[in-house]
Amino acid sequence: MIIGITGLYASGKDAVAEFLQKMNFYHVSFSDILREELKKKRKRITRDNLIKVGNELRTQYGSDFLSRLALEKVKDGENHVFTSIRNPSEVERLTEREDFILVTVVSPERTRLKRIIKRNRESDPKTLKELRKKESLENSTSPNGQQLENVGKMAKITLNNDSTLEKLEIKTKKLVEDWLFKLQDNRPSWDDYFMSIAETVKQRSNCMCPKKGALIVRDRQILSTGYNGTPKGIDHCTDGSCQRCTSRQLGRVKSGVYSEPCICAHSEENAIVQAAYNGTSTKDAIMYTTFTPCINCAKMVINAGIREVIVKVTYPDDLAIQLLKEANVKLRILD
Repeated sequence: MIIGITGLYASGKDAVAEFLQKMNFYHVSFSDILREELKKKRKRITRDNLIKVGNELRTQYGSDFLSRLALEKVKDGENHVFTSIRNPSEVERLTEREDFILVTVVSPERTRLKRIIKRNRESDPKTLKELRKKESLENSTSPNGQQLENVGKMAKITLNNDSTLEKLEIKTKKLVEDWLFKLQDNRPSWDDYFMSIAETVKQRSNCMCPKKGALIVRDRQILSTGYNGTPKGIDHCTDGSCQRCTSRQLGRVKSGVYSEPCICAHSEENAIVQAAYNGTSTKDAIMYTTFTPCINCAKMVINAGIREVIVKVTYPDDLAIQLLKEANVKLRILD
């Protein structure tokens, strides 16, 4: 899970982040990213310079730039806390992830001022007027600027830090307990899972026509895979071995015209042949393919006893579709 923390001056953001770190959360600070940028530019690390360089980076690389950098630091299977989120586009980018939630830490204005005065940092405000002026700098109307109040409004959870740090820690632990199992990536459906494998399989294609991939599955176990390309032991199409593909790429024949012989096997054909080669029955199996089978592959699907074909993209071969229908082979287009 990734917990994003936002809030105004001295609201308790850093305290919440520290509590989460004690719970083995990895801390990724957007401000630290900006500090590194200031070091590169050999500029003083001040709050004003952090705001300035942040605005410059968002303007140059996109308003969600810091979120993209932060996400590069995420380790799979680990929990993370992100701090110093100050632009709505940064939040929008992060909320694309199912394991992210934004939390705003709030505290009364006068309480926050007392904390600021107590910590006694040189550049901190000393009066409510100065505090409000400082915070106004973080509420720009520019799409690439800091919009702290708007970010706070996007938070799904509010932690009220109006008491002791001990109580804030209890609230933080309760937050993790409440959301730990909710903020997990959804597993893909079986259809999406197998189709994604077919998409990977097609990358092995050595044909100069569109790459296609297929796999045959039974009882959620993969029996065989196939991609379009030349037969075993034959030079690849991409090396000029297929006369038709070469002519097509040179503009001598149109796509779908078969005036010249093609030596490439289709992905569905290869998947069926590979199953047969290894002595694996395809009776009552399911085929996943990135393209609707052509007429020849449709005939092979029928005779191989495959009961369902699930496709990603439809190919305009009405006769093939009609054959599958007459043979009671279910054809389903995956959304």
